[in-house]
Amino acid sequence: MSLNIWSKRWLLTTLGLLIIMVLSILALSIMLFQNRNSEQSNLSMNQVRLKINPILLALEQNHQLLGEQNIHEDIRSIARESGVLLTYVNLDGTVIMSSAPGSEGTQVNLRSSLHYDLHHAAQATDGNQLLDIAFPVMDGPVGSQIGNAIFSIPQAMVTVQKPMTVPIIWISVLLLLSLILSLFLFWMKRKLDKHLLSPIHQLKQHAESMLKGNYEEKIQYNRNDELLEVYAMFDLMRTEIKHMSEQRIQQEQAQKELITNISHDIKTPITTIKAYIEAIEEGLCNDQETLMEYMGVMRTHTDKTARLVEDLLVHALRELGQISVETREMYSGPILETMLKPIEHVVLTKGLIYKGPNYIPNVLIAIDPTRIEQVISNLVANALKHTAQGDTIRIDTELESGHLKVTITDSGQGIRVQDMPFVFQRYFKGQASHADQHVQEGTGLGLSICQSIIEAHGGRISFTSKEGEGTTFRFYLPIC
Repeated sequence: MSLNIWSKRWLLTTLGLLIIMVLSILALSIMLFQNRNSEQSNLSMNQVRLKINPILLALEQNHQLLGEQNIHEDIRSIARESGVLLTYVNLDGTVIMSSAPGSEGTQVNLRSSLHYDLHHAAQATDGNQLLDIAFPVMDGPVGSQIGNAIFSIPQAMVTVQKPMTVPIIWISVLLLLSLILSLFLFWMKRKLDKHLLSPIHQLKQHAESMLKGNYEEKIQYNRNDELLEVYAMFDLMRTEIKHMSEQRIQQEQAQKELITNISHDIKTPITTIKAYIEAIEEGLCNDQETLMEYMGVMRTHTDKTARLVEDLLVHALRELGQISVETREMYSGPILETMLKPIEHVVLTKGLIYKGPNYIPNVLIAIDPTRIEQVISNLVANALKHTAQGDTIRIDTELESGHLKVTITDSGQGIRVQDMPFVFQRYFKGQASHADQHVQEGTGLGLSICQSIIEAHGGRISFTSKEGEGTTFRFYLPIC
């Protein structure tokens, strides 16, 4: 279930409960007002007693003098002042005294006329506005009953209006709280839509745009809350993906150029070798000296082709994470002497000055001779690209901090400052010497391969250079 649907259902459910609560409050209010307007429930016996107590007291005090006319008038006067009608009857039902003098001496039905309970008196009114309620007349505080006083009291005089202030206040408070809660719910829903659902929808749109390859649109979020961190990380991810995409495009382009360059570089020596083989087959070599000269040219171009193929193979293995370095514990003296011996001939052939190491330390190191020879050959080839006839290439070896240090220095044109950060990157090709431009173009893989091989040996490689004065590469192999 989506967050939007969930929030709508949650809001509708809460509003439904609020409506039920409001309806319940309204129903309770109606019931309270109906009870307030119900006369039966609002009749007060205390009000009745307040009205009849003076009359009842006068009857009990003067019951022996009721035969006197002045006593009758006094009691009737008290009844009139109280606003009630009095009928006093004996225990046999004979009317002794009444607010209506003409009814004295008559008989009343005690069974139907005496209502001691206010509720029963109200039921017997039959729509009449007078309540007939009876009270016994006693002879003294602890004496026996001597008669019954029947009082006819207007209902309005004994009806008490129940106070509604507190219920109304509670009902008003509940209704106000319900209104506030409803407004709060709508505010929360709006807040949820604006500050959560809308930003999430915006992130979704950015993600869809990124899936289509559009990494340029920067993600903006102006609120300082928890989503700001999410947006910041998302934009950082966008930047990283953009950088990776650009790198991938550059790498694909570089690989295409690499294949094109290697195809061209391999095609040239192969064409040369083929031409010399055809010349030999046609009998153009009349003597041994010319044949050996042809064989030397073919060997040179064969070595160049082999180097290109080897670089391409190592590059492919590195891309797969399977670069092959098989180290064995060997003494450095004989190994390095064997590796450096053919380099002197190559350097001198190019018209450069070669200075080999005065001393090669003979220490035990873990080494893959083939790969280290490839490193030295690549570094010397790199030096040849940046030197001209008359320059010097010098190789030194020494022990330093538990490592065998090999240094290859040339006095060539050096590396440009703007090229230095990219020297060990794949496909990067620095500025070559102008004299040998047609021969010394490379694949841009040599130094990257050197770094991978040295690091696979547990060592490190670095360089220093000054434009116009030469370059020094040095690598370190740990001693066993």
